[in-house]
Amino acid sequence: MTHFLRPALAGLFAVALCANASALEHAHWSYAGNTGPSEWAALAPDNALCKTGQQQSPVDLQAAKARTLDLHDATLRYGRVAGRLNNNGHTLELDTTGESANTVVFKGTDYRLAQFHFHTPSEHHLDGRAFPMEMHLVNKSAGGAIAVVGVLIKAGRKNEALAPVFAHPPKAGADGHDLEIDLAALLPANRKAVLYAGSLTTPPCSEQVQWLVLEQPIEMSQAQIAAFRRLFPDNHRPLQPLNGREPVVENAGE
Repeated sequence: MTHFLRPALAGLFAVALCANASALEHAHWSYAGNTGPSEWAALAPDNALCKTGQQQSPVDLQAAKARTLDLHDATLRYGRVAGRLNNNGHTLELDTTGESANTVVFKGTDYRLAQFHFHTPSEHHLDGRAFPMEMHLVNKSAGGAIAVVGVLIKAGRKNEALAPVFAHPPKAGADGHDLEIDLAALLPANRKAVLYAGSLTTPPCSEQVQWLVLEQPIEMSQAQIAAFRRLFPDNHRPLQPLNGREPVVENAGE
């Protein structure tokens, strides 16, 4: 079975501060055409893993067939978070300000929340099913290793915790604004997650990223989803092959 993150290798993969689009400003990339996902590797030498990597994300997670482990390797400790909401041209992203107390604890290591952002449609699939949107909470250890919590989003009731994000989302090039979000109210009560070793889903597609994708989706209203899609009609990377990786299911609750 493929291991998740090897501690001896973590220091070698202190990837850029940003785990999404803004990580590689010197090479323009997009989600379509000659700068789209199939061309990312050709846009800059740093992007080689977008084509040659063997542990790329996103993937179709077959949770129904995955082994369930009770190792308590992963724990989500999220509460209120303050940050600045920006439109970086690829997604809406809230970058935390100050010392974040929000963490993922994975195998005894703290990964502090750095930012969260959104994709439509969902990048990960769950048992072959895609969702209208997906939120990525990007967390970093003191050594630079990355753990990302993926939260699938389905259409339903208005999400009050996310209402400040989608009420007045900034346009590309416009000044962002400060927000405070209650992540504890946002995340599902069921913290059952599918864990696997993967990569960033944007250039430079760096690997050795620990993924925790929650099985239970959260809800957003059709109006909230539409507000995001007016800015980003499609900002997802297509599914990547598993290449022998075997995701497992764990409870990431306290």
